[in-house]
Amino acid sequence: MNLREKYGIPQSAVITIAGTVGVGKSTMTKALANALDFRTSFENVDQNPYLDRFYNDFEKWSFHLQIYFLAERFKEQKRMFEYGGGFVQDRSIYEDTGIFARMHKEEGTMDPVDYETYTNLFEAMVMTPYFPHPDLLIYLEGPLDGIISRVQERGRPMEQETPISYWEEMYGRYETWIESFSACPVLRLDINDYDLIGRPHEVESIIERIGHLLEQTTMLRK
Repeated sequence: MNLREKYGIPQSAVITIAGTVGVGKSTMTKALANALDFRTSFENVDQNPYLDRFYNDFEKWSFHLQIYFLAERFKEQKRMFEYGGGFVQDRSIYEDTGIFARMHKEEGTMDPVDYETYTNLFEAMVMTPYFPHPDLLIYLEGPLDGIISRVQERGRPMEQETPISYWEEMYGRYETWIESFSACPVLRLDINDYDLIGRPHEVESIIERIGHLLEQTTMLRK
C-alpha cells in the first residue's frame, strides 16, 4: 500500500503549496508529488517575459506581470482539473491578488485604476462557483530571518538583488493574508518542523496530516 492509499488521499486531489519566497515550496511540491505518485505543476519562470523587467522597474511592469500571472495560473488550474486531478501545485492563484497586487497598489507601484481593473478581472475569473478550487492549500511558514537567509543564499540573482525591505514587507503581508484565506481548507506547516532534503522520510507525517484534514473536510460537508 502506498502513502496515498494508506492515508486516504483521493487520487483526484489537487494540493496547492503557498508561502513567501524562500520557504521551500518547490522542495515540498516535489516531495509530496513523489510520495503520492501525483504530477507536479510549477510556475514557468524562465518563459515569463515580464519578470526581469518587473524586478528592474516595479512601477512600470507590476500590472503587466500580474495580468500575465493571472492568465497563466488560470489556464493551469483549468488544465489540472480537466486532467482529473492528482497534482501538487507550486504557488496558488490566490496569492497574486491577495498579496502582490495589493502590495504594489498600496506601495504606489501600481496605478489604482490598473489595480481595480486587475481585481475585477480576478474576481470574475476566480471567485465564482465555476472555478475549480484546490482540495487543500498547504501554507509554509517560518521565522523571517531564516527565510531572508535562504533568499540571499539560494534565490535567483534578481531576488538576491532585491532590497531586504521588500521581503520583509511581503512576509508580513503573507501572514495577514493567510489569516483570512477561505477559498479552500488550509494546512499550516512550520518549516523548522521537518527537513525533506536531509530527512526525506518525514514526508509521511505531512501526508498523514493532509489525509486527516481532508477527511475532516469531507465529514463537515456531509
